[in-house]
Amino acid sequence: MSKSNYAGIPDEFAQLDTAKVVLIPVPYDGTSTWGKGADKGPKAFLEASENMELYDIETGTEVYQQGVFLADAITENSSPEAMVQAVHATTKSYIKKNKFVTLFGGEHSISIGTIRAFNESFENLTVLHIDAHADLRPSYEGTTCNHACAVHEASQTTNLIQVGIRSMDQIENSFLDPEKTFFAHDMVQDEYWMDKAIDLMTENVFISLDLDAFDPSIMPATGTPEPGGLLWYETLAFLKEVFAEKNVVGFDIVELCPNGQSKPSEFLAAKLYYKMLSYKFMDTLASDPYDNSYDLEKAPKNNLQKFQDNEQ
Repeated sequence: MSKSNYAGIPDEFAQLDTAKVVLIPVPYDGTSTWGKGADKGPKAFLEASENMELYDIETGTEVYQQGVFLADAITENSSPEAMVQAVHATTKSYIKKNKFVTLFGGEHSISIGTIRAFNESFENLTVLHIDAHADLRPSYEGTTCNHACAVHEASQTTNLIQVGIRSMDQIENSFLDPEKTFFAHDMVQDEYWMDKAIDLMTENVFISLDLDAFDPSIMPATGTPEPGGLLWYETLAFLKEVFAEKNVVGFDIVELCPNGQSKPSEFLAAKLYYKMLSYKFMDTLASDPYDNSYDLEKAPKNNLQKFQDNEQ
C-alpha cells in the first residue's frame, strides 16, 4: 500500500508528533469464509477519502486540522494469531503516545488485537459492537482469531454491547448477553433503543463497527451482507450521542470489500470515518479549531501508570 497523507491533508496536519489522531490500516483477509476482498478495503477507503470534502456541514468543523497521522499498514499475515499480536502491539504503542487511535480493516478479526490493547489501557471499558453478526464463537475453523470470533474475548473481558445483530449461530447464545444485545428486528419497533444502549455503557467506550451493520441497500460492498440493516442518518444520530455522552477512546471500522461497482460503499466508509472524528473533536474544534494539543484531563482514565505496571 503506497503511503501518502490521509485524505490528502497538508503535511502540517499529518505529522505524528503534533497529530491528535492516528489511523492504522490493516489490509488483512485471512479467515473470511465467503466474500473475499477485505484486504483491499483500506486502500479503497483511503482513495475515497482523498476525494471527500473536508468541511463537515453538520458540525461546522474541519476536523483534519486536529491532525491525522497515517501510520504504516500492518501487513503481518503469516497466521491469524500473528496478525492479532501485531495489531495489539502496534495499537498499544500509539495509545501510549497519547493519541486517539483508529484502525481501518481488513476483516473483523483485526478487532481482537485492537480491543485487547484498549482494554489493557483504559479502565472499565465498554466495547460497542455495531454489526450484523454476533461474532461470538469461541473458535472457528481451528483458530480463536477468526472473524467469526471477533468479540468473543471482549464478551469475557469487557462490557460488551451489541447493536444491529441479525445473524448468528445457535452456539453463540451461550455467550450472548440478551440484556446488552440490540437485535435489528427489535430496534425497528423500539424508538428508545439508542438511549437504552447508551445507558448500559461505562464512561470509556471503544467502538468496533462492521460495515455490514448497514443495510446492503446503502452498503453492498461487504463480505457477508445481511438484509434489514441500519441506515445512514439513524446510525449517525446514535454515534453522535455516544460521542457526546461518553469518552470514546478509539474505534475501528472493518469489512469493506471493494468491487468494480463499489464506489458508493467506499465513499460511505470514508464519510463515516470522518464523521466519527468530527463528533469526537466537535467541542474542541468549537473552542479552538487550531489547537493541536491533546488534553489528558479531557480524556480521562488514560492511565499511564497502568501502562508502566503492565510493562513490568
